[in-house]
Amino acid sequence: MRRKLRLGLIAHDNKKRDLLEWVYFNRDALTRHRLIATGTTGTVVEKMLGVEVEKVRSGPLGGDQEIGAMLVNDKIDALFFFWDGLDAHPHDPDVKALLRLSVVWNVPTACNRSTADMIISSPLFEGKYERTPPDLAEYSRNRPLDISFDTGEDG
Repeated sequence: MRRKLRLGLIAHDNKKRDLLEWVYFNRDALTRHRLIATGTTGTVVEKMLGVEVEKVRSGPLGGDQEIGAMLVNDKIDALFFFWDGLDAHPHDPDVKALLRLSVVWNVPTACNRSTADMIISSPLFEGKYERTPPDLAEYSRNRPLDISFDTGEDG
């Protein structure tokens, strides 16, 4: 039996049509898995595919950070985030943080349709892949933290 993957779906406004076309084209593969999406994207995907989509807040209202927390807590197996690299967004720091977390936690991430096609067409997509989480204990051991400070008090 195949393992159901937990797939994050996010798209900036100028990329929503692209993501929705990609989702519709890949509907057979995607509906075999659990879909998690930000605000409007999740609502449209849910109606379009006729399947339940777990929805978090809209990206600018904290949805990107909610998805980031899910990455950190091993609740997302792959992220499809079609972001608009040509338009400034008020939540750009959240976008950057989300993409940083996907790299740190070694989560397959597609930021455009070409990469999404490569991920979904991989034989590993059907749940045969076990992602290797980062060894953060090793990271912490190699980064000693000196937190001593002088309180100005004697003894």
